Amino acid sequence: MSTEALDSQLTQDLKDAMRAKATVRLEAIRSIRTALTMEKSNAGNHGALTEAQEVAVLQRLKKQRQESADIYHQQNRPDLASIEEEQLAVIAAYLPEMLEGAALEEALKPLLTSVGAAGMGDFGKAMGVCSKAMAGKAEGKAVADAVKKLLSGG
Repeated sequence: MSTEALDSQLTQDLKDAMRAKATVRLEAIRSIRTALTMEKSNAGNHGALTEAQEVAVLQRLKKQRQESADIYHQQNRPDLASIEEEQLAVIAAYLPEMLEGAALEEALKPLLTSVGAAGMGDFGKAMGVCSKAMAGKAEGKAVADAVKKLLSGG
């Protein structure tokens, strides 16, 4: 989704959430807009973001919500955990589809052969290339797990 398309989609969804009085959805959309605005105002961005930067911001928000929900579950607070999970679902709707499992491994195989990675000794070299190539397309932990599996001959 392009930068302008995401901004207009967020604006429209914000209006819809206000009309529907959907407070959790409204809070999630406002937090997305706030995070994007804060990122745009950083010195190096000159008031504009690339799609990769937007995806990184959305992934960061998603990870924050997931960690908060996990903590609330550990602390036996399902009421607060459910709010975080609802916001997580709203944020995830704006993220592009992430590669997982076999599709991720198929995308990584050509990268590993181009680097010449043959075993676990080449893990660091392989991860450097793979994590850059898969940024915004797959989660870092999933990439690391898939690279380990492929390098260990799994």
